[in-house]
Amino acid sequence: MAANGSGGLRDAPPDADDLGADWYIYEAAEPAVPQDDMFPGAIPACEPTISPRLYHLCMAPVSLAVLLGLSLLVKRRRLRRSCWKGVPGLLSPANFLEEEGNRGLVAAVFGVLFSSLCLLVLDEDPLPFITHSSPSTREYWKILALLYYPAFYYPLAACATLRHRLSYLLGCLLSWGHCLVHIWQKVDCPQSPKIYRYYSTLSSIPIIICLLLLSLWYPALLLRSFTRQEDALDQEAAGGGYYQRYLKALLAKRLQKASSTKMEENLLARLQAYLGSYIYTPEEGFQIPLKLLLSLTTALIAVYQVALLLLVAVIPSLQIVRAGMTKDIVVLLVQFGLVPSASPAVPSDMERELSTVRHYLWALEVCYICSLVLCCLLTCAMLLRTLVMHRTNLRALYQGAVLDVFSTAHILRPSRRAVACWLSFAAFQAAFTCLGLLIQQVIFFVCSVGFTFLLVIPLQSGTSSPLLRVIQTMWPFWLTLAAALLLQHLAAHYQFLEQHPLRKELTNRRALCIASFLLFPTNVLLGVLAGLWRLILSALYNALHFCRLDLSLLSRAAEAFDPGYHCYCHYLKLEVSQSHPVLRAFCLLLLQPARPGAPAGLQPSHVEEGIQLLQAKKAAGSRGRFKQSRARWGLAYTLLHNPSLSACRKTALTDPTANGAQLGPPKP
Repeated sequence: MAANGSGGLRDAPPDADDLGADWYIYEAAEPAVPQDDMFPGAIPACEPTISPRLYHLCMAPVSLAVLLGLSLLVKRRRLRRSCWKGVPGLLSPANFLEEEGNRGLVAAVFGVLFSSLCLLVLDEDPLPFITHSSPSTREYWKILALLYYPAFYYPLAACATLRHRLSYLLGCLLSWGHCLVHIWQKVDCPQSPKIYRYYSTLSSIPIIICLLLLSLWYPALLLRSFTRQEDALDQEAAGGGYYQRYLKALLAKRLQKASSTKMEENLLARLQAYLGSYIYTPEEGFQIPLKLLLSLTTALIAVYQVALLLLVAVIPSLQIVRAGMTKDIVVLLVQFGLVPSASPAVPSDMERELSTVRHYLWALEVCYICSLVLCCLLTCAMLLRTLVMHRTNLRALYQGAVLDVFSTAHILRPSRRAVACWLSFAAFQAAFTCLGLLIQQVIFFVCSVGFTFLLVIPLQSGTSSPLLRVIQTMWPFWLTLAAALLLQHLAAHYQFLEQHPLRKELTNRRALCIASFLLFPTNVLLGVLAGLWRLILSALYNALHFCRLDLSLLSRAAEAFDPGYHCYCHYLKLEVSQSHPVLRAFCLLLLQPARPGAPAGLQPSHVEEGIQLLQAKKAAGSRGRFKQSRARWGLAYTLLHNPSLSACRKTALTDPTANGAQLGPPKP
């Protein structure tokens, strides 16, 4: 019996009653899809030889013992006598306000910690000590895990802070233990039933890479401690070398002579300059702060983890649907008009329709993968651009140019908001990167699917595109709008604007008013199109720049309500006020002891002069005194003309007792 409906099987041949049997025969004749590929849950759960519970039960006490031993090794009375009456205290994982030498080591520890937290979100047992947790208590264990993992990986960073051979040895043992266990677990059980068979292994790649870096870094520090002097290591860890290099590059800078002939830049040169602004190239005497390095590391790991999750959560499912597509599902899609068909009742055409549906699903996979790759590339480009802007903003604030960075004048001093934003800056950068990548993936996937199915596939199959049909139907409307827009621009240029050699004047005002009244309805339609373009452009711009904290997504009047930009501004305040390289170089020169064979001009009372920065060899006589005086005035000029220090300097100069002056009764 022929089926009747909107799709129409009215003209079916007499053997159409047996069409259903043919479908089932075709389905049975299709090659069976492997059960493991169709259902990831069919993969048996693998228990490694060293289970996560055993690993944490063994390594957590070891880490705690290492941390306590290092705390006992360094007493608090050596750091601060009035703190806890000399009782040993907790070691710092890193001095984030100093330019330490082990920046890569701290970044690797943060990479391990952030990757562990990314795996924690989807783990059924968030706390390793608690197995088979119920859904009602799982969220409480996740909260405890947020506190446990930072404490678990704390000794990996604290071992480098002590700058002692024993601490380096303990760091070697800890990093080797963590690295070997993680590698052994993934080699023992490379597949898991969670989301995708290889998701657990692929998501652990950043952890293994960071642990491998730690396993090589700590032995290098241990070997260097035997070959280099202790004071050189202390100076490098305290950042003294960096501050002196920064000041040396600043004082040695010479003004370049301006070129008399100005070369005209072509389009290729401007394009190269624009692309070069997205590439961070190291500059002599400057390095980004440690907090920025940590934020960039966690942001890149966030891009990898989110992209991997988006990939394995969608693509295998689409492949399963494409492999399991049958003729009865194709007929259902044809009946709903989702698949075009000339004669869907003919069995020979069902093969073509089945291949068409599979081609559509394959196009969805291509669109999804291409949009994901594009989102990852754009996010990485935005992060590199952020790094360039960080350097520009920091150098401007170091020079005191506050208005070049902020829209209003700010005082660069610590505050409650600045401290809170400084604490959360790196975490905010990672979180904003995750959300920005998700938003970009949704937008670009929808746009790519619309472009593919509305334009590419119809042109490929030779059918009419719905988008082209709309354009062809409304061509008088589009032609009218284009003509009105062109007419206004031509009239404004030739009729309503009188050009003089030095100025431009408005003319034909009566005709201008008449045209404004007559073209008002047409301009309303143009305004609707401009409004739609404004909406699309602002959505794309905000989605692309969502991961950037150095600029606000709101207007200048409302930028204080942007939490990301607000955090970035206060972070810069604290970073510049506490880690100004010129001020720290000046303090280090004051505290630097005199050399045993130094000449008379380099006495301990004269160490604040910059003579040691500008002369590499010892100079004697008047030449040495001249360089010494020039370096002294150069350093004084730099500190005197720094607006960021003016507030503190003004307070000290207005104090009558600042220079030892005695207050007395006024003279009559």
